[in-house]
Amino acid sequence: MLKRKKTGRLGVLSAVAVVAAASAVLAGASYFGHAPRQAVLRISDWKTGEIYVEHSVFPGDELRFGWIHSLENIPWNEYYHIDENLNLILNTITVTAFGAGIPHDKGIVSINNGVIYMSQINQKFAELVWINSPAAQEITAGGELVTRGSELPHDRRLILTVVRRNFFGS
Repeated sequence: MLKRKKTGRLGVLSAVAVVAAASAVLAGASYFGHAPRQAVLRISDWKTGEIYVEHSVFPGDELRFGWIHSLENIPWNEYYHIDENLNLILNTITVTAFGAGIPHDKGIVSINNGVIYMSQINQKFAELVWINSPAAQEITAGGELVTRGSELPHDRRLILTVVRRNFFGS
């Protein structure tokens, strides 16, 4: 009877196969635009946690949150950027008039073509919470439309956060 001597080569080939498979998974994840720890902008129900929207974002992306002021009926836009820790940093607010609830002294105030700019605010938020209504115009991130207020449940308290999600969705 002939016995074969184990060389350990199968162990090395198995390790190479595992590394190759892992590389393929990561390459596939990158190909489909989902890095293993992709940041996502998430809009969910504040009370139940039900997720309504998820949108891929990157640190440095600009977020615009715009609506019509409920009392003054004027457009109000807030411009944020996403920092490296996934906080929302309020940079600028634009409105066309001052009125109830509109700050008058936030950041550096200037007027250009009838639009009031409050800039260089640099205020950090971990989340944005609001009660959605038809007056919520739209939310954009990285220059892309994320959602409109009309596409979200009305009269619900919603929360917008930026979180990391792994390749498998958790």
